[in-house]
Amino acid sequence: MERIIIIGGLSAGPSAAAKARRENENAEIILFEKGENISYATCGMPYAFSGIIENRSDLIVVKPDLMRTRFNIDVKMNEEIVSIDTDKKIVHSDKGVYSYDKLVFATGAKSIVPPIKNIKKATNWSTCRSMADFDKITKEGLTSKSKHITIIGAGLIGVEVAENLREAGKEVTLVEGADQILAMWNPKFATFAETVLKNNGIEVITSGIVSEFELDEKGKIAGIIIAGHEVVKTDFVILSVGIMPNTDLLVKLGADHIKNGALKVNERMETSLKDVYAAGDNVSIKNLQTNEFDYFPLGTHSNKGGRAAGANAAGKNIVFKGAYKTAIVKVFDYTLARTGLNPKALTELAIPFETVLTIAGSTPSYYPGQKDLITEIYYNPINEEILGAEFFGEVGVDKRVDVLSTAIYAKLKISDLSQLDLAYAPPFSPAKDPVVVTGFVAENMLDDKAIQMSVEELEVYLEKTNPNEFLLLDVRTVKEFEEGTIKNAVNIPLDEIRNHIDFIKNQNKPIIIFCRRGLRGYLAELILKHHHVKDMVNVAGGITVWKMFGGLVLKPKKIEA
Repeated sequence: MERIIIIGGLSAGPSAAAKARRENENAEIILFEKGENISYATCGMPYAFSGIIENRSDLIVVKPDLMRTRFNIDVKMNEEIVSIDTDKKIVHSDKGVYSYDKLVFATGAKSIVPPIKNIKKATNWSTCRSMADFDKITKEGLTSKSKHITIIGAGLIGVEVAENLREAGKEVTLVEGADQILAMWNPKFATFAETVLKNNGIEVITSGIVSEFELDEKGKIAGIIIAGHEVVKTDFVILSVGIMPNTDLLVKLGADHIKNGALKVNERMETSLKDVYAAGDNVSIKNLQTNEFDYFPLGTHSNKGGRAAGANAAGKNIVFKGAYKTAIVKVFDYTLARTGLNPKALTELAIPFETVLTIAGSTPSYYPGQKDLITEIYYNPINEEILGAEFFGEVGVDKRVDVLSTAIYAKLKISDLSQLDLAYAPPFSPAKDPVVVTGFVAENMLDDKAIQMSVEELEVYLEKTNPNEFLLLDVRTVKEFEEGTIKNAVNIPLDEIRNHIDFIKNQNKPIIIFCRRGLRGYLAELILKHHHVKDMVNVAGGITVWKMFGGLVLKPKKIEA
């Protein structure tokens, strides 16, 4: 009888075990877990802090007895594998020695604990990855004595924890060492999310390197010392600064790995060691866009990788091709999502790209509760292939990011988007879906009907250029203009622009057009083009994105007669 040993629980290990059993009823399958829980929802923990997930037991995904009775898996809890001999095909635990025919290594990753002064002396802090972490946070951090909690690290988990602790009534400070939160996203979109956090009462500190914990007389953290900032007084600290793959047992045997230690696996989840498979947060899989090994520590990939590893260990041939950084995060009433390559990655890879940004309603204007959706797509201007996308809004973000993720996998062109047959009904989408609208705008750009200027480009241009050298044209209504505009802007409402063609032509300057969201600016651009005006750009997203980006908006000065 063939024996398959699986090391590790959480998501990849149980997924591998269950799939192996489904493919081979006769194999002996042993699963080792060094802790007390075989499978739990790490990603659900933040939402248990606020009470959205009401019971601790709801975080337990699979119980050992289910694996034993339903799948006939020999589950060995609280038994850690301490060494592996891949030549003799045996594993040594702290309780015994076991041989194997196939091995699935699903040991996951551990939280990184930075070398902050006094961290080893303090007790009132925790990482946020295991059930033990969850129990400590709920029993100490969420007590009535802890009024203020500091989260160090503003990645996906850090932001989710910050939001849910705030929802639980805590005062919250979120500290990030980089110059933006949510480093996976374009800085502009990270700024949108940061503004939402601040508007909901969370203190956000970026470029904040924590050097020391200030302790009280009981040895508890009382303050966080950050260079260039006042001491942050706090009652509890949660660390979420990153993870490190648990791969030492195989790396020291010569297993191929990337810089952070994650094991390189092929499409069948095979490591470089014979008859050893791996899956989960301890592996590096292919980035399907770059064809390079990359690191994607997300539950979706752990489950798919575990499924493939278990099937192949049982003699089947299932592939998991890879991924391309699709991610989504809830930030109070808003959602931030992304997929594929963004400008930072594209620039580093020297891949040519153009950007198209739109703001469109996620539902029709006549349907109650319409909300704006910001869509930004990056595409190759030579072959038009879609390379990446980012989204921000309150409604429908998840639907659109999945459409673009599918488009990237299928290698669709930006011009294909307008041809997609997307579901339409007023409660869910306008007749022209935001994804389709963005496709239309991109087609106009490719046909030289329109040129967009991003708010990032506008900021740089305004800083470096004398205002006398360009015409900044606000085509909103007079009322909108008087409520606030960009410095040095001239107001000519769209509906009156044909009456001012000569004035605009006589300026003989580059023209930067903007409106509220972008559409009226595009229409103004077309009108001026038809009147042979050249050298124009339209600000993508208009003054709405400019303000969200942190751009200065002033009330215009009244001209005295």
